[in-house]
Amino acid sequence: MKHFALIGTSLKHSYSKEYFDAQHFADADYTLCEMPSLDRRWIRDCRLDGFNVTFPYKQQIINYLDALSPEAERIGAVNCVVVDEGRLIGHNTDAPAFRQTLQSFMQSSNQAIKQSFILGTGGAARAVAYALEQLGIPYRLVSRHPEQHPNTLSYDQLTQALKQSSNHTIIINATPAGLPFTPPSLTQAIKQSSNQAIFVYDLNYNPSPTPLMEWASKMGARTCDGLEMLHLQAGLSWHLWGLK
Repeated sequence: MKHFALIGTSLKHSYSKEYFDAQHFADADYTLCEMPSLDRRWIRDCRLDGFNVTFPYKQQIINYLDALSPEAERIGAVNCVVVDEGRLIGHNTDAPAFRQTLQSFMQSSNQAIKQSFILGTGGAARAVAYALEQLGIPYRLVSRHPEQHPNTLSYDQLTQALKQSSNHTIIINATPAGLPFTPPSLTQAIKQSSNQAIFVYDLNYNPSPTPLMEWASKMGARTCDGLEMLHLQAGLSWHLWGLK
């Protein structure tokens, strides 16, 4: 029997186990492991064949690993770990999964995205930024604490930037905001300016529509949650673990 898991602080919103169990893998199981902080002993002695990593540990986990894939090293975040003869190898399946879903949107809508704004500066945001770079789409990061991150906008600055933007704009929420609430500063920015955005992509998916998606939909923006991205990144993880 092979054993896999997902680690994070709060996993009540996660569909990862349900999706894994629905595949009916022979001789493989998947558990949810909530950790208030990363436990080095658990990680090094976990006796798993692999595990996924979610908020807020996608960057912190790197300090506990033996090696990184080239993509994970460039992104600086890991959401999938392969255990190979005791060695922990970090991968990033978020970036290709996000890239594929965004490409599908652009093809289905026959729209070219000219600029983007990423809400958040954590591991998920890093994966999104990497995917946008690969697609040649300019982006700006947005944070409640822009002073802590170079070249990052505040939500007030986001509002102004949206007012000056073209209508070929995407806003990607790569924060946990919306589970179960969205910060007032974020919703105010979208409320004032979302008519300038053709698309709002919330990486959250439970519940769906998220509060951010509801705000954006009321103002005419097209929206998407992160469920398809979850499915795609999970499939890529399973491939790395030798299940598919």
